[in-house]
Amino acid sequence: MELTETIDSLNSQLEDLFGIDTITGMPIWRISWSEDQFEKRLGTYDDFSPSGIYIRTVREVRNVPKYRQWIKERYVLERLVLVPEISQDELPTSKLSYEPIYVFETSKGEYLPPKFNAAKFAIDSVYAVQGKSSLAKYIDNETEGMEQKEQRINALQEELFGNETPVGDALAHGYGVTVPNSYGES
Repeated sequence: MELTETIDSLNSQLEDLFGIDTITGMPIWRISWSEDQFEKRLGTYDDFSPSGIYIRTVREVRNVPKYRQWIKERYVLERLVLVPEISQDELPTSKLSYEPIYVFETSKGEYLPPKFNAAKFAIDSVYAVQGKSSLAKYIDNETEGMEQKEQRINALQEELFGNETPVGDALAHGYGVTVPNSYGES
């Protein structure tokens, strides 16, 4: 099956909708080809000559295939994550890593071309499990009128700051006084 959209276009849409890491500028989500991904990993490797003769076993950091041995010729939806402290010895060159979330294939392992809606559904599912939303509802809609935009902004402000009152602010900042319900009862 051929691609209906270019990978650059899909990745651009994912970046626009789900953002980038503010420190590195790397997209939070991306789609990549499994055969093209490599990572620097600490491991124990056996070296052989071109004719197949064993030379040595060495423990060192090498640039190795990331998915190729498990996921062959498939597009992969990846998420940028912090490398856990326990794994930083294995991946010593980076504190961030892209990790696979979804492989574009059927339940029978057959190739599927990547599609934005499938990627978005997988991302929204991940966020839903984590108790987060995808934040997609906060995207500015250029087709709405000024009145609709103002209503949406007011609703958003109410959602974010609706419980703020002078009394609440005074209590939150420590200069308010509370009186217990039982005050004055003897």
